Amino acid sequence: MGVWFEEAGSGAPVVLLHSSAADARMWDPLWVELAARFRVVRLDFRGFGRSPWAAQEPYTDAGDVAEVLDGLGVRGAAVVGASHGGRVALEVATARPDLVGQLVLLAAGMGLPPTPELRAFGQAENAFIEAGDVEGAVRLNVDTWLGPEAGEAERIWVAEMQRNAFELQLAADPEPTAGHLPIDLAAITAPALVVSGAHDLPYFRETARVIAAGLASADLVELGWAGHLPAVERPAEVTRLLLDRLDGFSG
Repeated sequence: MGVWFEEAGSGAPVVLLHSSAADARMWDPLWVELAARFRVVRLDFRGFGRSPWAAQEPYTDAGDVAEVLDGLGVRGAAVVGASHGGRVALEVATARPDLVGQLVLLAAGMGLPPTPELRAFGQAENAFIEAGDVEGAVRLNVDTWLGPEAGEAERIWVAEMQRNAFELQLAADPEPTAGHLPIDLAAITAPALVVSGAHDLPYFRETARVIAAGLASADLVELGWAGHLPAVERPAEVTRLLLDRLDGFSG
């Protein structure tokens, strides 16, 4: 399969799924403290971080996650997903409910139709890439996805991860075919914490409301200080949020 992953710690399983503006390194500031309490697993989706963008046949990120967890013997995990990783978490929870005991969704997507501001972002990103201006596309992503709490170090860090993803994906030959699994919110029984950021795009704030309303058991929280990547913007606070939510979680 060729998907990079790692695990650390022991106890109840916690799975960390990254945003498409980053890679598994976005969890670095949370990793040690979480691994002191749980068996923590993270991976790089294909075309991000340490995973090349390559596949012999059509694939889904959710299928890759399920394969990694099956290989590790993980069941009933608390799955923490940021943005695209949140969408993947919902796909896994729909297709393989045995793998998911709890969800924490940080500014998650779920494939709702794009709103004008999200469509404008996609058009601008495509224009940069088609012009060969990877750095312009990187700056656009950093400016769009990081909220006001992010400092220069966080901006440089996200830029590095985003640049790496563009380079991996542009180098793919042949370009693989990636897809999505369906999401059925009504079929997901795992309890969920749905988190949005007050400084995020309206699209993702509305998506959070739709997800929370559609799940059987969900708490909706808006972080007044957060943009789209709260785990990068205030990692210590998000670590506390996760530890509070997962207190007593036994998988």
